[in-house]
Amino acid sequence: MSDRLRVLATRAAALLSTTVLVAAGTATLTAATARASQGNGGTAAASCTATQVVANGGFESGTTPWTSSSGVVTSGGGQSAHDGTFFAWLNGYGSAHTDSLAQTVTLPAGCTSASLSFWLHVDTAETSKTTAYDKLTAKIGTTTLATYSNLDAAAGYVKKTFDVSAYAGQTVSISFSGVEDSGLQTSFVLDDVALDVSGGGTTPPPTDATRTPAPTGYTVNLTSDASGANWSGHQSIGFTNPSATPLTEVYLRLWDNYHGSCPTTPITVSNLTGGTAAALTVGCTALKVTLPAPLAQGAGGSVGFDLSIAVPSGADRFGRDGSFNFIGNALPVLAVRDAAGWHLDPYTNNGESFYTLASDYTVALDHPSSLLVPATGTSVDTPGSSGRTVTTATAKNVREFAWAAGPFTKISGTSPGGVAVNVYSVSGISSSSAQSMLTTAKSAVDSHAARFGAYPYGELDAVIDNNFWFGGMEYPGFVLDLVSTTALTHEIGHQWWYGIVGDDEYNSPWLDEAFTDYATDLALGSSGTNCWSSVSWASSAEKITNSMAYWDANSSRYSTVIYGYGKCALHDLRRTIGDTAMTTLLHDYAAAHWYGVSTTAEFKAAAQAATTVDLTTFWTQHRIEG
Repeated sequence: MSDRLRVLATRAAALLSTTVLVAAGTATLTAATARASQGNGGTAAASCTATQVVANGGFESGTTPWTSSSGVVTSGGGQSAHDGTFFAWLNGYGSAHTDSLAQTVTLPAGCTSASLSFWLHVDTAETSKTTAYDKLTAKIGTTTLATYSNLDAAAGYVKKTFDVSAYAGQTVSISFSGVEDSGLQTSFVLDDVALDVSGGGTTPPPTDATRTPAPTGYTVNLTSDASGANWSGHQSIGFTNPSATPLTEVYLRLWDNYHGSCPTTPITVSNLTGGTAAALTVGCTALKVTLPAPLAQGAGGSVGFDLSIAVPSGADRFGRDGSFNFIGNALPVLAVRDAAGWHLDPYTNNGESFYTLASDYTVALDHPSSLLVPATGTSVDTPGSSGRTVTTATAKNVREFAWAAGPFTKISGTSPGGVAVNVYSVSGISSSSAQSMLTTAKSAVDSHAARFGAYPYGELDAVIDNNFWFGGMEYPGFVLDLVSTTALTHEIGHQWWYGIVGDDEYNSPWLDEAFTDYATDLALGSSGTNCWSSVSWASSAEKITNSMAYWDANSSRYSTVIYGYGKCALHDLRRTIGDTAMTTLLHDYAAAHWYGVSTTAEFKAAAQAATTVDLTTFWTQHRIEG
């Protein structure tokens, strides 16, 4: 892009042209130290009205009530807004320069949950892949939430989210400071800053660790428009309460509302029955439903609602690439409550936030016959109305449901182990590449099954698009991927490590990513020789077992530690306890947690039970805590 100095005049002119201003004032927030959310248990001292408290977070009303360096709030000059017209552009001069942006806010004391979010685009001319020359620091009060640099440069905006619930009842500043050295430019572009507050109920947290509610089935009927990008219909969810603590409410996670601009959302729930819906919280991704009466242990309930889905543009795990639609995490799912409370963590685009219990799905998708609709589970097509087809997918013991819709090219085969495999390719994928991915998928599913237990889902669909910015993404019986042997083998490995053996992906991401990368190495014949010897920690706070809250604040280290160090730790564990013991450990551990949930503590206990070697020092050396 052009040097920042060349566009400063354009930015200043754009700022002067802003005519709609809001009255100066102070919004409301509260602060002390940011924390990673493990739930929202607790007894509120006062009532709380869920709201968003940052004023003019989209900068459409100019600088009011922000304080900023000259020219930071603008509408042009080579950058663009995440939403609307205006945005905040810090640095980008290609010379020594400091920019600032701040707003004072106050969080209502009665609100027990607070989530600060903003969209960030980092654009740089720096060429180093290892040195952070230019930096942006995000703070709440005097506490640094995260530091970003030229190493975080990427195409498009990325949403950053922080749990700031500890700040309830205080007045504090939200601030951003950008410092640029004297060399090549780095631009830090911010938009849609928001601080959502909610909570304030009087129900104490549960005291037992039983995960609840236990879903008994998801039933969905949806109809698409001609493009397959817009769907509407009805969804119902049955559940029971296995916990000794009565269940007075449930939460639905509407994960893909992250991809909208709250409160304008791509996932809409309406006409809800079976309870009373509250306002959307956690960036419009959580919907509390108060039940008509508390559910005692063993009792059941259900909720139903009308559902509409609008797939946004972009080759994303929930997005549209031309005429091809990818629809992951679009169906509302039940959140989990355990001894830590309700798990209402924010969406992360850096990894996954998803934590669900296995259930059965029956999903009927009515669509134009010109579109193929690969989906989770086993699908049967029947004729619909004129020119339409109804694809009915059934899936048992899965954690969520995903599908795609478009004029895909499909090829099919069966693995030597008997698993039906389908590869769906977008336009531009050669037949030889598609065939290569089919061969990879058949090999990978059998390789993983031989180590961890038979693949239980009947068929496996792989949807291939080289435009996916994220590489690959896993869903039960359904994966999105590039043309890549390693990536596809990895995503299919997730069928076991996240899908069959579940985990809390937000708070324990290593349990799915590190285990899957280790499984990928084994499937591709890599022994991970000496890989632990290259480990170099960035700080004393960095650990393999850190949550996504930590990795979102230290995103440049996420892949290195969770994927790289995590799998190397498992290779090192194999060398420590022996190949036979490690093979037996993982096979038996998967069997013991089949359709269940894994925790770090349970895995450490199982590993210790598999060997006479005292692993205490091993866990400390490899920074595996829990």
